[in-house]
Amino acid sequence: MSSGAVAVVGATGFIGSALLRDLVARGERVRGIHRGPEGEEAIRREGGLGFRAELLDPASLRRAFEGCSLVYHAGGLNSLCPKDKGRLFDVNVRGSVNVIEAAAAVGVRRVVYTSSAATIGEAAGSLATEESPHRGWFLSTYEHSKYLAERRVMELGGELGLEVVCLNPSSVQGPGRTAGTARFLIRYAQGRLHWMVRTRVSLLAIEDCVLAHRLAAERGVPGRRHLLNGATLSIDELLELATEVTGTRHKVRYVPPPIALGGALVVEGLAKVAGRRAPLCREMVKTLLHGHAYDGSRAAAELGFSYTPAAELLRRTFDWYRAEGLLPAG
Repeated sequence: MSSGAVAVVGATGFIGSALLRDLVARGERVRGIHRGPEGEEAIRREGGLGFRAELLDPASLRRAFEGCSLVYHAGGLNSLCPKDKGRLFDVNVRGSVNVIEAAAAVGVRRVVYTSSAATIGEAAGSLATEESPHRGWFLSTYEHSKYLAERRVMELGGELGLEVVCLNPSSVQGPGRTAGTARFLIRYAQGRLHWMVRTRVSLLAIEDCVLAHRLAAERGVPGRRHLLNGATLSIDELLELATEVTGTRHKVRYVPPPIALGGALVVEGLAKVAGRRAPLCREMVKTLLHGHAYDGSRAAAELGFSYTPAAELLRRTFDWYRAEGLLPAG
C-alpha cells in the first residue's frame, strides 16, 4: 500500500478504470483524474476521489498530483484511422511529458507509465522481447506517437530524478472492452466477421494488466521496459478458441494482402469525401498484416505473477459480452 495518495491518470478508460477499482478495493486513497462531470460521477461510484485535469494543462496536473507519492499514467488516445493525426501526438507525447514534469514538480516519488507493446517495433515474423531492435519505421500514427512518448518519458525520468517504470502491454482484453481485437471476436460470434487477413494476435487479460501495474509500483525497475503478454495466437487459433468457448462456428474468408490494402484505400477515400472517420484504413490493415508476437515472460518473472490462460480469458470475455446483450444468450 502506498504511503501517500495515489493518482490514476486515465481513470475512466478501460485500463485506468479497472486499476482504480482494484486500488480502492485494497484500501488506497485514490485520485481519479478525469475531464468532466461524467468522469467525476464514474470515479465516485467506484469509491475514488475525482480530480479534474487535462493532459495538455500542466497546472491542472500539478494541482491533481499535489500530496501524491505515486502516479499511474494510463491516459492517452488509442486510435487507428484517426481523422486528426496531430491530436494523437499532442495527447500521447506532449500530454505524457506534462504528466512527468508535473509529478516531478510536486515531489511524486514514482510514476508507472502505461506505454504499449507496439513501441518495440519488432520485425515481421519475429518474437519480440524488451530488447528487440526497432524496425525503423511505423505501422500507424498511434504506434509512432506512443514510441515518441515512451522515449521522452523515460529520458525525463532520468533528467528529473523521478522513478519512471514503463509497462508495455499487448492487446488488453476482457470484460469492459469492445474495441480493437474485441471487435473481431464479437463480430465472429455474431456471424458477421465475413473476411479477415492472416495474422498473429497477442493478448493480455485486463486482470493481469492491473496486477502488473500494482506490482510495478512496488517492484518495477525504473528506466526499463516491462513487456506484458499472456498469449500469442494465429488468427486461426484465436477463432478456433472462440468457437470452443461459444459453441458456434462461422465461416471466415481470408483476403490476400493486396486486396485488403486496396479495399482499405477505397474506404478511406469514401470516408474523406463524407467527412467521417474511416472504419477501415491502410494503417489498420498494415498493422493486421504485420501481426505481433511478444514474449512477456521476463516481466512476469521479475514482477512475480502468472498470466491468465487464453481459454480462460476468452470465457470470461464472452460471458461479459452475453451479459451486455452483445451476443445471444446460451
